Amino acid sequence: MDISEIMKKINENMDKMDLVAARRLIEHNLDLINENRHLLRRNARSLFEILHNTESVINTLNRREMNVIYSINAHASNFDIRALKLAIKNNSELLVRRGIKHYLNEDAKTLLAGMNVINADE
Repeated sequence: MDISEIMKKINENMDKMDLVAARRLIEHNLDLINENRHLLRRNARSLFEILHNTESVINTLNRREMNVIYSINAHASNFDIRALKLAIKNNSELLVRRGIKHYLNEDAKTLLAGMNVINADE
């Protein structure tokens, strides 16, 4: 299916108020629609913006995860290796996430890279 057919189906589904079908089409073709969003009508464009913004909100950290990052940063700043290893052991899935390095301070980045927990070149 080419872009004109996709846009036509999305606009038709929005006119019929079939939000489920329109959402499914938008989610399956998110990157393609992002490049050609000017072809959508206003109501379809609004749905696209909501779905596009929701995708970025899903990847945010919750309060517990922010507390873990804060404790890792604090242990790294105080050079408390024992507590840092314990925090890493209990929360290893958090450190595997993409973009987690933005939340770490330089001490934590250096120590975690030295321990091979995170990649130093990312």
